[in-house]
Amino acid sequence: MFTDAIGALRDVLETGVHLEPVSIEERFRIDLMLGDITWQGSYGLPGEGIAPPVRADLELEWSTWSQTSYRDWYLTQQLDEPPNILVEVTFRLDRLSCEPDPSLVIGVMPPNGPTLTGEPIRRATPTVQRSLDESLNTIEYGFEVAYEGEIVLDERALRDGSVLDDRFSSLGGWISSTLVRLGDLKLSHRTVD
Repeated sequence: MFTDAIGALRDVLETGVHLEPVSIEERFRIDLMLGDITWQGSYGLPGEGIAPPVRADLELEWSTWSQTSYRDWYLTQQLDEPPNILVEVTFRLDRLSCEPDPSLVIGVMPPNGPTLTGEPIRRATPTVQRSLDESLNTIEYGFEVAYEGEIVLDERALRDGSVLDDRFSSLGGWISSTLVRLGDLKLSHRTVD
């Protein structure tokens, strides 16, 4: 089920809205102590290269609890509590040559993202990052804003993983348009050496 979700999301982003994966940023992790499974990937606008100045970092988490719920449904065909997949989308501006005005960036980002199942994904508080050189002088800034939500897996989705294509379709267009709006901001980025 979780690999179906990863495939659906990747298909929407790469084929549906033509974003480019930042391949060195893709990770698949299993927490050996807790059992949670996490997939992470990064995407940028076409033609931005391997270090895009504006990108979306995505994370899907399949918790141990959701795995157990799915396993129970698979064995009994009865769904007491539907499993879910936690979704986090973090929009990141990198290599900024001066500290950005947070209200300017937040001004192009709505408080809520698309509704995946039930509730819309919600914006968290922004973060400003400052990178220093060896002399402790600021050389660049970063700015990121995360959105968090979930996809609840009802019986229809559990029986047919292709249902997830529809659930992720609104996410793809929203990510792409948000990246374009962020890229259109008049911000100065340092070039990659």
